[in-house]
Parts: sequence; C-alpha cells; structure tokens
Amino acid sequence: MRTIRYFVDKHAAEQPDKTFLVAPEPGLSLSYAGLQQSCLKLADFYYSKGLVKGDKVSFMMGNSIQSAKIIVGTMYAGLVVAPLNLQAQPDQLTYVLEHSDCKLVFVTEFQKERLDAAMQGVKRPIEVMVIDRNAEEVLPHTCGAPESLPPVSEDDAALLLYTSGTTGVPKGVILTNKNMCAGGEYVIQAHDLVQDDVALCSLVLYHINALVVSLMSTVVLGSTVVVPNKFSVGEFWPLISDYRCTWFSVVPTIISYLVSGSEINGQGYQLEQLRFGRSASSALPPSLHHQFEEKFKVGIVETMGLTETAAPVFSNPMDPAKRKYGSPGCAVGNTAKIIDEHGKDVPRGTIGEIMIKGDNVMKEYYKNPEVTAKTLEPDGWLHTGDLGYMDDDGFVFVTGRLKELIIKGGENIAPREIDEAAYKHPAVLDAAAVGIPDQHYGEEILLCVTLKPDCACTLEELGAHCLEHLGKYKSPKEIRILEEMPKGPSGKIQRLKLPEMLGYK
Repeated sequence: MRTIRYFVDKHAAEQPDKTFLVAPEPGLSLSYAGLQQSCLKLADFYYSKGLVKGDKVSFMMGNSIQSAKIIVGTMYAGLVVAPLNLQAQPDQLTYVLEHSDCKLVFVTEFQKERLDAAMQGVKRPIEVMVIDRNAEEVLPHTCGAPESLPPVSEDDAALLLYTSGTTGVPKGVILTNKNMCAGGEYVIQAHDLVQDDVALCSLVLYHINALVVSLMSTVVLGSTVVVPNKFSVGEFWPLISDYRCTWFSVVPTIISYLVSGSEINGQGYQLEQLRFGRSASSALPPSLHHQFEEKFKVGIVETMGLTETAAPVFSNPMDPAKRKYGSPGCAVGNTAKIIDEHGKDVPRGTIGEIMIKGDNVMKEYYKNPEVTAKTLEPDGWLHTGDLGYMDDDGFVFVTGRLKELIIKGGENIAPREIDEAAYKHPAVLDAAAVGIPDQHYGEEILLCVTLKPDCACTLEELGAHCLEHLGKYKSPKEIRILEEMPKGPSGKIQRLKLPEMLGYK
C-alpha cells in the first residue's frame, strides 16, 4: 500500500523508538512512535476544525521539526499539503494562496507580515495559525487521536506544489500518495539506502527536492534524517560529523560554496561513515564536480528530477567507476525516452525532447486541464520540456530547455554548451547563457557570470576564454559580470529572467 499513512504506521509498529528526525538548533528529535502520535494529533486538529479529506493546508516557514510534522501529518490525515515558497514574489504568493484553495496556513511570526500582505488580494477567508517552528509542541494539548480517520488510497492527492517557473503564473502540480511514495522508493533504489542510513537535509522543505529526496525517502525506508533550519557553510561538515550522517543532498551552488569556503583537513571531523553526496536541481559543471571530489574525497552522485515527477528521474550509479561526468545518469524506477518534434523515438545520440513515464509522474496540474493534456500523454508519458540525448549505455545528457534554445541565424544553440565553456574559467562561480534579440541573426548570445569570492577577471579575459573554447560563431556577443544571478529556491539559475532584468525585453 503506497500511502504516507501506511509507512508511518508500519515503522511506528516495527521500530517505535527509532529516530525519524533530528532538529539540531532546538536540540529536538522525533521517534517513529512520536511521528505517528504527531500525525494523529494533527488529524484530530484538522477534523475538529471542520476540514475534510482533500482540503488544502499550507505552511510558510523554513526547515524545522514542525514543518516536517506538518508535511507528513497533513498527508497522513488525508489532506493535501501546499507549501508556500519563501522566495515567491508578493503577487505570486497571492496567486498561489487564491488558486490553491487552501483553508489554513501555518506561519511563523517572522513570515506573518509577508503573508498578511499577500492575503490582502485573496477573495476568500483563510485561517492563519502562527507557530514557533522550533517548539517541541505546536498544537493544543487537547488534541489527541481522532475516533476514526477517512481511508486514504494511493490515488488520493497528497501534495500541491507550485513550480517556480521563469515566466507566467506558477503551475500547481498535484502529486498523489503513490507519486510521493514512488519518489521516495526511487531515491532508495538509486542510492542503495538502508534503514541505518542518516541523511543530512540542507535544502528547503518547501521544494520538491528536499521534500521527497530527504524526507519522503526517510518515511518510506524508516531511516533517519537530520534537518537543520538552513544551510550553512560553517555548519555543514560539523553536522555530518556530529550526527554521523551517511549521505547528503545538495545543489551545485552549495557544492561551489563548500569548495570555496570550507575545509575538512585538520578539523577532527568524523566523516568515515559518509558514503556519498547527491546533487540535483540544476546541472553540475564537470569542473566543479572534480574540484569537490578532489578536495574532500567524497563522491558526488549527479542526478536529475522534476516537480512533476516527485523529484527523482535520473541518477548516476553508486559505483564511481560507472558514473559519467556531465550526465545526470540513467532512469531509475521510471522509464525514459527521447522523441522528435513529431513524437517519434529518435536513435541513440540524437537530441530530442526527454520523456518520462513511471509511478512518480504527477496526476495533473491543478485546475488546468488544458496544460495537463499538453504535458501528459494519455498513455502516461510526461513531456519534460528538456532537450537532450541518450547514449548507448542509457545515460541521458541534457542540452537545454525547449523554450531556452538560442536560435542564431537559424542554428539551434544549447545554452548549456555556452555555460559549460564559461565554467572552465577558474574565476567563474555561476554562468548562464541566454538569447537576446539581434537585427541580423534573430538572436545573439548573452553570457552572464558571477565570480568566485576573491577572484578577479575582466570581460576581455572572459571573451578570449569563450573564443578559445567555443569558436567565433558560438562565442557570446556580450558578457555581463553580475553580483548575483536570479535563482529559484533550489538554487537553480532562472536564466529566462536575465534578458528582462538587464533591459533586453
């Protein structure tokens, strides 16, 4: 039975005293028996307030023991959790609150002013409950186990998560209990996880990556997850050492920060139990991948996932000798294929759109049947909108997004190719190429970069570097050195925001 309730009840019965979650800052931990009791109390709270199965409940807070309780407990109760993105702009926040039909929002005092401002534009009443995210208990002590709970099936919705997107309004992705459990199962399968594993969750729980990769895999497996309030370069290795973490999940930006700003030699950290790190949410430049592994002697498994697939899609093998740098790996759990513009499968090595099918693929876009029909084929195949090719070993190489393609003089240029060349320069921290209007070619190439701390580089040096690695035609017409890139909550660069941000559109 692939429901969150099934796995919580299973582990509470089989290993009640096993630690499910550790919250370092308040020094709190939660056993599987404690998680079950928390879920039952939350269910009693919801139903005593008149909420019904399928109602949407939101939370607006960073990582904590309480955000984890709300996520798991809401799904356990048969309701749908709809996290609010702390990075969302005010108008997007208002849209999500209105569109999601949420009935209740848990919020910290720190975020309440932002929430109140966003709710001014919402036309229906929403109950707000202010909580301390690091408190041991949040709900009234009068809450207990409900007399009965409505049954929950695999096909019942569990999560409503809005994609950050780069243009237009966010799309609400509905993921079922089966989707969430399958996402957790595929993470376990890809990384050979066992119940003794301890995960460090440094990514935000209101994003699909941490929510499924770190939290749902733990719930399904019955292992342990350490959830600090936020990522910190200075605390990253001490947390792994102190809590004996065996693996961690990060994004390339965090990898870059760790390479530039942390050391483990001579620190006395206990890291012998650490098996691997997992990178996802955006492409990991091979040069950065090598730098991390050479400096810390910890293998990074590059992966790829989508909100629409409850996170995991591709993963590199656990055997380092079988991994391929520059690729997020092969399909694990689900199935992948590459198609042309007519929907036909293409030969290996040929670029086309990446398609995914599996139990982790979303049910629908909420209240958007038209876009759902365009994205999901009747036989279950999902259009990812990503371009790439598959090699003879089944490894996928992503070359860009359909809507991000730069078309210069009729030639398709993948921005990723320009990015990769820029990343080879030792001073470049982040790089993103994008198309800008051009009178002669239709589109020209704009390259934006940020530099590593304490590194200097001129536009002329960058231009010469690109010319050397890309040739004249694919070298950017213009290069901008920025203080920071526009990024989503997972650290992924939102490249399509760059032209408008710099005054081109």
